[in-house]
Amino acid sequence: MENTKAKQINVNLYTRYKMLSWDLLFYYAIIFLFFTQTKGISAADVLLAESFYPIFKIIFLVPATILIDSIGKRKSLIIGNSFIFLAILAYMIGFNFAFIVIGELLSAIGFIIKGICESNMIYDSLEKDEKRGAKFAKIEGKGTSYYYYIDAISSVIAGFLFSINGYIPMSLCLIGTIISVYLSTKFKDIDEKQKINKNKVYKECKDLFNSFKLFGKSPRLKNLIFFGALISAIILSLTMLRSSIMQEIGIPSEYFGVIFAILGLISGVAAKNENRFHKKFRNRTLASLAIPLVFSCVFLGISCSANIRYEVNVIVVLIVFLIQYIARGPFYPLIKQYLNNFTTTSLRTKISSSFNLLENILRFLITFLASNLLRVTNTATTFTILGCILTIIVVLMLDNMRKKVGLKPEQYSEKDINILELK
Repeated sequence: MENTKAKQINVNLYTRYKMLSWDLLFYYAIIFLFFTQTKGISAADVLLAESFYPIFKIIFLVPATILIDSIGKRKSLIIGNSFIFLAILAYMIGFNFAFIVIGELLSAIGFIIKGICESNMIYDSLEKDEKRGAKFAKIEGKGTSYYYYIDAISSVIAGFLFSINGYIPMSLCLIGTIISVYLSTKFKDIDEKQKINKNKVYKECKDLFNSFKLFGKSPRLKNLIFFGALISAIILSLTMLRSSIMQEIGIPSEYFGVIFAILGLISGVAAKNENRFHKKFRNRTLASLAIPLVFSCVFLGISCSANIRYEVNVIVVLIVFLIQYIARGPFYPLIKQYLNNFTTTSLRTKISSSFNLLENILRFLITFLASNLLRVTNTATTFTILGCILTIIVVLMLDNMRKKVGLKPEQYSEKDINILELK
């Protein structure tokens, strides 16, 4: 009874937590401007510092997993949100490139812990029945959409406050991280903790390696993890580049927040309707989200490189951003639902760890490439080159996935459904 009550508390709290704590508020609309204008750091160095972020997440993936297994998801979540608070503080008090890297380190530790804990905590709190996956996607989608709405409001406020003083929206972001720490304390532990021993690190590294071998035997999981990690890496890598292209074509800084707010609202609506996307496109859902995402980068780069009027450039940028945000909205709840199908608690943790590792490797490669491109060319050309490379990769992966992902349960092979029995 006590465990059932704890699970219900987690389910009831999760939507509120997700909408306020899934990601940073008052942040993404102005952070590029904060670094380049307030701190005086070049766009290429900002991208370079950001490329350290996924590397730090890779380094701390195993220690984070050990921490979570040892002290439980609730306490780990509190620690994760506390590290993010320290990261924002480092950005604010820092005065050079090194402080940004320190902030990226702290942020990476925080978000790797959150990435493993959050979805697994709510999934573990749901009843084990045939509707579990759908319930999870509904709760996840609802919380995600609410976050986008609040993020939209905070983006508008951040944009106008930045034109007054860059430290004002960052201070509000800092307050938001404090709220996240507080909400983390309200969750209940429902998982068993494991003791730390001297062989724990070796065991976790071995388990992670064995997980990749295990998933490699399941065509469905292997393709879902690789493809999902790539699309997530692309979405995350485009954040700074969007701000850079807006600055490059001359959009005033006070409008950054308004633009990202409207886009956030649209993304929120798309996230809330993730089930409609799934029902409409079925086994073509991932393709319908991924292809417009990558091809829009090519279109944006070519259009902004052409000698066209400012007004036309702005319209093109807004249309492309609209496409990308519509794709971003339902992607996360859907990929988590697909990955969690036919799994158990222990397997979901391994999937999350493997997904995060691949996502961060790919994000580093994309961001590092973008940083080096910005040193020799402008943002528009960077979009064109990245978009062409990523479009080719995505099309090839989708072609490979055609008969391996998105099938009916009875169409999957035994090794896809009973993966735990594989040796």
